[in-house]
Amino acid sequence: MSSFLYFVLPALGGYTLSSVYLLKNPHILHRKKRTAFYCTHISHRGGCGERIESTMEAFTHAVEKGTEMLELDCHLTHDGHVIVSHDENLLRQTGHDVTVSSLNLQDLPLYKNKLEVTFYAGRYSSGTDRKFALLEDVFRKFPEIPVSIEIKENNSQLIKKVSELVKRYQREDLTVWASVSSSIMNECHKANGSMPYSFTMNRGVLLLLLFYSGLLPFVPLGESLLQFYLPRIINRTFIPEKPILRNKLVIFLLEKVTMRKSLFKHLAARGIQVHLFVCNKDEDIKAAFEVGATGVMSDYPSLLTSYLSRHGSQE
Repeated sequence: MSSFLYFVLPALGGYTLSSVYLLKNPHILHRKKRTAFYCTHISHRGGCGERIESTMEAFTHAVEKGTEMLELDCHLTHDGHVIVSHDENLLRQTGHDVTVSSLNLQDLPLYKNKLEVTFYAGRYSSGTDRKFALLEDVFRKFPEIPVSIEIKENNSQLIKKVSELVKRYQREDLTVWASVSSSIMNECHKANGSMPYSFTMNRGVLLLLLFYSGLLPFVPLGESLLQFYLPRIINRTFIPEKPILRNKLVIFLLEKVTMRKSLFKHLAARGIQVHLFVCNKDEDIKAAFEVGATGVMSDYPSLLTSYLSRHGSQE
């Protein structure tokens, strides 16, 4: 037993020291990613706290307020148009219990006059524009603004059309694939492997396992962005539907496990941007930057701009 420990303990010690050193100095093993954009100010659903979500009015307002990236979701109409919409079923947004895929573009209903802000319970947004936007119109109007597109359904036709639009408007370096699902992300890669992409849920869990096991500094990562909840907003400004996320202990543990400054600093040093969402109060924006976020996603672009003008991105 003593001879076993004689060899094992030095090996473990050497591994631990190497892991810690490389965590702080990832450039030794990895070339830093160089994306065409670096975004501190990201507008969630186009800044849906100040204008009706995902409308051209919302996107225009956010850009005018200084946002550096637009975050949005896409779905495909029955007649093959890629529209910007968070939901496939339009009941929440329009009051009509219909799906995007069952309707032609011209038959899409209008948004409600007032729409509750999902990540700020009890707050509502309104605006003069209540029409669903085409992804093509977003690309055409904002050719130099990075866009993060979340694909929520494993629809090969949708993914293909999004990729075609990205190529047509020559913005493969400015458009990000995002999805919770690894299977959907795989399809996105097949359609267009030139676009930067974010961590999926499974890849995020793997990232944490690699971090806590000490293996992360040794493993190459293809992702360019990590986009994740700031857990402290859950059950305060954001009331989740899933019962498990309403448990205070679960949220406490989620925050302790995921909000690791050393992890975020390591990713940033490797050129992987860390965006925390959805921060709709000064205190949450401050907390996000303090824990190491390189960017903050907010429903309120004016609020985020005001905060950055007063404090900058670092405390």
